[in-house]
Amino acid sequence: MDQSVAIQETLAEGEHCIIAVQGVLCEGDSRQSRLLGLVRHRLEHGGQEHALFLYTHRRMAITGDDVSLDQIVPISQDFTLKEVFPEGELYILGSDVTVQLDTAELSLIFQLPFGSHTRMFLQEVARAYPGLDSAPQDPQFLWLSRYGCTEPQLESPTPGAWNSAPGGSNCDNSRPNGKALLVDPSSRGQDKPENLLTRQTKSKSEITDMVRSSTITISDKAHILTMQRFGLRDTIIKSRLVQKEEDYTYIQNFRFFVGTYNVNGQSPKEGLRPWLSHGIQAPDVYCVGFQELDLSKEAFFFHDTPKEEEWFKAVSEGLHPDAKYAKVKLIRLVGIMLLLYVKQEHAAYISEVEAETVGTGIMGRMGNKGGVAIRFQFHNTSICVVNSHLAAHTEEFERRNQDYKDICSRMQFCQVDPSLPPLTISRHDVILWLGDLNYRIEELDVEKVKKLIEEKAFQTLYAYDQLKIQVAAKTVFEGFTEGELTFQPTYKYDTGSDDWDTSEKCRAPAWCDRILWKGKNITQLSYQSHMALKTSDHKPVSSVFDIGVKVINEELYRKTLEEIVRSLDKMENANIPSVSLSKREFYFQNVKYMQLQVESFKIHNGQVPCQFEFISKPDEESYCKQWLNANPSRGFLLPDSDIEIELELFVNKTTATKLNSGEDKIEDILVLHLDRGKDYFLSVSGNYLPSCFGSPIHTLCYMREPILDLPPEVISELTLMPLQTEDDGSRLETPMDIPKELWMMVDYLYRNAVQQEDLFQQPGLRLEFEHIRDCLDTGMIDNLSASNHSVAEALLLFLESLPEPVICNSAYHNCLECAGNYPASKQVISTLPTFHKNVFNYLMAFLQELLKNSAKNHLDENILASIFGSLLLRNPAGDQKLEMTEKKKAQEFIHQFLCNPL
Repeated sequence: MDQSVAIQETLAEGEHCIIAVQGVLCEGDSRQSRLLGLVRHRLEHGGQEHALFLYTHRRMAITGDDVSLDQIVPISQDFTLKEVFPEGELYILGSDVTVQLDTAELSLIFQLPFGSHTRMFLQEVARAYPGLDSAPQDPQFLWLSRYGCTEPQLESPTPGAWNSAPGGSNCDNSRPNGKALLVDPSSRGQDKPENLLTRQTKSKSEITDMVRSSTITISDKAHILTMQRFGLRDTIIKSRLVQKEEDYTYIQNFRFFVGTYNVNGQSPKEGLRPWLSHGIQAPDVYCVGFQELDLSKEAFFFHDTPKEEEWFKAVSEGLHPDAKYAKVKLIRLVGIMLLLYVKQEHAAYISEVEAETVGTGIMGRMGNKGGVAIRFQFHNTSICVVNSHLAAHTEEFERRNQDYKDICSRMQFCQVDPSLPPLTISRHDVILWLGDLNYRIEELDVEKVKKLIEEKAFQTLYAYDQLKIQVAAKTVFEGFTEGELTFQPTYKYDTGSDDWDTSEKCRAPAWCDRILWKGKNITQLSYQSHMALKTSDHKPVSSVFDIGVKVINEELYRKTLEEIVRSLDKMENANIPSVSLSKREFYFQNVKYMQLQVESFKIHNGQVPCQFEFISKPDEESYCKQWLNANPSRGFLLPDSDIEIELELFVNKTTATKLNSGEDKIEDILVLHLDRGKDYFLSVSGNYLPSCFGSPIHTLCYMREPILDLPPEVISELTLMPLQTEDDGSRLETPMDIPKELWMMVDYLYRNAVQQEDLFQQPGLRLEFEHIRDCLDTGMIDNLSASNHSVAEALLLFLESLPEPVICNSAYHNCLECAGNYPASKQVISTLPTFHKNVFNYLMAFLQELLKNSAKNHLDENILASIFGSLLLRNPAGDQKLEMTEKKKAQEFIHQFLCNPL
């Protein structure tokens, strides 16, 4: 996931986040998560300067609201960044890269995730360093050559805002008014390194990605770090080696252990060897996944959890005693964690390790549901391991199907060759998918299910399994295989026992926990549950596989490589590449808010290998407008080959308002550039259907008719109408007190959902959201037919899309100051423009009604304040992002109105 987008939203005009990486700030025993962004600032006289922006953040840093600026470190002459190897530290392949950042005034240690994205980040930082001509001879730049950055092209350093102070600056003084990048030299006496570090350690610690124990052994990763950026010749060679792979590889079986365990928020209470190593020979590879690692609100909203280290240590101690293992990677999204280990002797054959996460929770952001994945190359076979936790409840199988599809479409891994598009899950030789998939038994009552289990009639019961039914219908896991279920359902048990659920809900038993696979040369040796473990209301599941991996015969490889190089030497590289495009004009008809449209075309290459890329037009940062994306946007073509390019058009909260007002139109020109060749121009046009989503509150109050029934010029006039504190009577139409669209959604929820469990916490269905949007935009509310969760999520998306939040930007800081003082807070709300004040009071009254039914819907003031705090009270546009403590003040402000009479 590209987290630079979240950083970009926090930046002032003239600033651009080039690349961002998530890391861990290490100081003593403290581990604090940080998002590091490399930011470029263009100066008025034409020069430029760079700085590292350090942010605290939520795990899912998708928007600017998810990050808080902590520190700015200018990249000036005294700036150094080098890889360090702490004495006595055990390093294994795929482990984090530890780097030390030094300036005249501070020294920081970061652990960055191993992989190509970190490599690209460090390359870009190297290029940003002023006057790097002699750097390779300087020991402080040892790490540059390891990352292929020995030939940066840089301008001379330009004195400017960031270079005015050599050290970092606390964000309180670094960006006055949020408009400039100034680091006030006068603050240097106040912000000494020891003061900065003291403030940092006051933040709540996060558990490090890299916990090591004596059972984890050393392996060399240097050969991976020295891998250079691919050129055209390298890319051609690599492509032809792939084509001739069978000429120099053979198949060798390796044993894989795959395990999944939903631990229900518990800490380890028993050893894991009965699950991980009892009764099997030592596996070559371990893939171990957990769900519901931590169910606390802190983990859900802020990612903090001590459970990661607890379960990591429990797994490390439970691995097979007859072998030594190296941890390749650990990846976690809230409560979903995946661990990958290999035997010591195989570590040298692991490469191209990448890990990614996809959250599918409410609004597509929360990580309480979703997936994590690790992909890697083992010898010459690409392998992807996915651990997912899909939507709960028996009736929500369509939501589970959607979660699966979202994980497949959104999970993307960077490649070693940065000119190539990201890899998706499906583009691997072997895919292992494990997790709490949450598919249930349908049509049978609880007693019938238990009777069939008692009779061990598992195949009879399996006929009613939702996953079996959905796979047969080809709605999910197409092409995957699952072994025969010869064990009883793994959910739901009374914790600490083997007894079925005796709680009030008395959940029907189900095979929630599953393991599937896809690929060639895979043999399943076992598939079982482990009843001996009783920590959770689930039982762990394991499967052991023999997987045929392509191993390289070095002699045959050299011969094949020599043949390819000789053939390549004969090519006439002076030829100019040329391609033909199947289509150059694209029209997107009736584009709607948050509804993806895709147009595709093919590029056919001539007789010369070529690299292509969509490039920016003069004076533009990106190759296309924000609502458009080309996939892939760059790539490589062998002679006489084709590639399909998809143009994806998607309007969201960032782009909707200007399309509603007519300030922007569905019009753009794309420039497709060939390396050493010419440029091709593609025309994109279309029409956008205005929506209440992305429209200002006061605009909607003046729209007594549905927005799609109004002429474009009226919509434009009302959208561009300035926000007025009071109606001056100049409008022909008498406005409504609140937007009718807001009333429609809240009224629907009031009538149908006040007792709905998990309201505002469980996502809805995408197709239902589109139906809700259409009903609101056409005014056909009588046709509204959707689940309560879909309407609730539509309400949140509506509030998120408002260009001016319910509590106006001008009142933001006053609200933070008044948090905890209810009379003063009410006074601030009374000063809001009438329409905004009406909407706030209306929403608070509705949320208070929900709380009256908390015994049924399980909502409380803290949950609602957390969800609505960032929607109703947003940081003003262009202002710096605030500390997490101040975000909690925003939640405290909303909390007051939920607990007191309005």
